[in-house]
Amino acid sequence: MAVPAHHIVATPPPFDVPPYPAGIFAGQVVLVTGGGSGMGLAMARAFAQGGADVAVMGRSLDRAREGAAQIAALGVRTHAMSCDVRLPEAVAAAFDEAEAALGPVGLLANNAGANFPVLAEDISPNAWSAVTRIAIDGTFLCSAEYARRHIAAGEGGAIVNNSAQYIWTGFPGDAHSAAAKTAQATMTRKMAADWAPHGIRVNAVAAGFFPHATSNAGQREGGIEELQAMIPAGRTGSIWEFGWLAAMTCTPLFGAMTGQVIVQDGGESLRRSLIMPDYVPPRERADGPWGWK
Repeated sequence: MAVPAHHIVATPPPFDVPPYPAGIFAGQVVLVTGGGSGMGLAMARAFAQGGADVAVMGRSLDRAREGAAQIAALGVRTHAMSCDVRLPEAVAAAFDEAEAALGPVGLLANNAGANFPVLAEDISPNAWSAVTRIAIDGTFLCSAEYARRHIAAGEGGAIVNNSAQYIWTGFPGDAHSAAAKTAQATMTRKMAADWAPHGIRVNAVAAGFFPHATSNAGQREGGIEELQAMIPAGRTGSIWEFGWLAAMTCTPLFGAMTGQVIVQDGGESLRRSLIMPDYVPPRERADGPWGWK
């Protein structure tokens, strides 16, 4: 079903009209994990719009370089790195590399993650570890490395984590990611409390559907139009909206905010009604647990 024509659907400003001054991050370096594509790239581009130099970290150096090239087109310095965020020695080395190339890392965006649809009883130990360790261990290791450096230098800072709106409800065929994203949200609150005396703020964005080139959103038969009809706001998010909100939590505009998990999903997590489609158990869905293959 398409969104009815009489519904008011608010649309975002175009990408070249960010909601903060062009130089708000001038002179700062941000390190973005998983920043070579998708939502991480959106975060990196948003920071670059505010004047930050960007260190792009990813498992694939080629993908990190591709993302860095797009970010550099916005007129900032970039550096691409390969790093497995599950390994503390690799994380420390990546911070050293970023700082040698661009200068001290002043801001951190944790986006690195992995996900795929699979019923809980079919998740292998390797699959469980692949998803949970990247999101949980990676977020912790990168955040702790960042905080140790800032505490030693006597400097404040800001961290933003990419969580998900299904942390309160779960998601069919997504036990691994739901567990990992929930842990990220809990870490966000606890790290914010631990590091507030040092002037380090930690927040997260619990994102809904933001279709992009490497996402699965909208791949069912009805495509994006059908998905948008399921969202109270009448549309999926534009990827740059997510990037903007993530970056804004690290600006002085949000200087008094820490330990918060902000839901950005067009109201999808509120979509609870007596009038809803019939429930089909995930195992019985013809197109897989997520409703699309």
